[in-house]
Amino acid sequence: MIPRTLEQKLRELAGYYPSVVVTGPRQSGKTTLCQIAFPDKSYVSLEALDTREFALTDPRGFLAQYADGAIIDEIQHVPELLNYLQGDIDARQDPGRFILTGSQHFGLSQSISQSLAGRCGILVLLPPSLEELRAFPTAPADLLSVLWQGAYPRIYDRDIPAHQWLADYTATYVQRDVRQVINVGDLQVFSGLLKLCAGRTAQEINLSAMGSDAGVSHNTVRAWLSVLETSYIIHRLPAWHVNIRKQVVKAPKLHFFDSGLACYLLGIREPEQLRFHPLRGAIFESWVVSETYKTSVHRGVQPSLFHYREARGLEIDLLIEQVEGLDAVEIKSGATINPDFFKNLERFPDRLRDSPKTCSIRNHVVYGGDDSQQRSHAQVLSWRDVQRLIAD
Repeated sequence: MIPRTLEQKLRELAGYYPSVVVTGPRQSGKTTLCQIAFPDKSYVSLEALDTREFALTDPRGFLAQYADGAIIDEIQHVPELLNYLQGDIDARQDPGRFILTGSQHFGLSQSISQSLAGRCGILVLLPPSLEELRAFPTAPADLLSVLWQGAYPRIYDRDIPAHQWLADYTATYVQRDVRQVINVGDLQVFSGLLKLCAGRTAQEINLSAMGSDAGVSHNTVRAWLSVLETSYIIHRLPAWHVNIRKQVVKAPKLHFFDSGLACYLLGIREPEQLRFHPLRGAIFESWVVSETYKTSVHRGVQPSLFHYREARGLEIDLLIEQVEGLDAVEIKSGATINPDFFKNLERFPDRLRDSPKTCSIRNHVVYGGDDSQQRSHAQVLSWRDVQRLIAD
């Protein structure tokens, strides 16, 4: 398994919290990470039905087997165990005793807030970033292949064809995970919405329009999007507005966390199809936003990411609030630098002159070419250097 950036933060939190929770999507590498970080700890998975029944029916007896602590995998299957874990931790608060993992954030968040508040650190592990992915011998070297294959580690670790693995992953997610959370009467309709979301990646969310296209109410769309978001399939990029005297659009943008999954759902069956695909720019934009998100959360930091659009004209694909100021990012999938890339970046600082929130602005362009360079108006970053958007 490749080294993961989050390991350093995981060890750090385990040095002063009695428990640490690592959550994230299925197959992002949580179990492997925890076992590598803590090779001497006992390991138990609640995925197995007999183990799950033991933990559910005799939680004290179950925890007594792991008095010195353990890695408890897939804790969302028995959230009631956290109530008993609270008492166990209060009685013995050794740092790093329990390392918990969970694939479904919606199955953990409420139980953690009620039972382990102040007793645990919480981390998110997403599929590998581009920087991490390069450690695989089979990692692709060109942009189209990177976008098409996505970043789920098993594709690279087991050398499984991306299309086959993503098909199985999608079926498992819809057939099992979704059914555990919401009562979906027709899984075909939910699957249709999932594909509809892929077609709208990097677009602003319009619940009514999506509901009309999917054949469900806007309230149903809202509920289903929450499921997709809390299981780390998609995320919503909020709009940025600070009392600017312009008519600013306040709708969030929808972005897929994994470009390979989006490509699979769109029926893109090989990387070369992306070259002339009408959604190549949107897929690339979502990939850049996801990479920026990963770079932060894998360091244990929740990023402050936004987009900006005025009802008439000016749009910035990504705004990053950092300690040093505000980073404005234009995202272009083209491989050749064009003067048009810089137009919105040059106009954006004017919008802040009348705002009560003043800050320094750094301009960036991330594009589909291979050469990074410093221009007078912006730092131009190749897709290969996308991690440089987040300051160390």
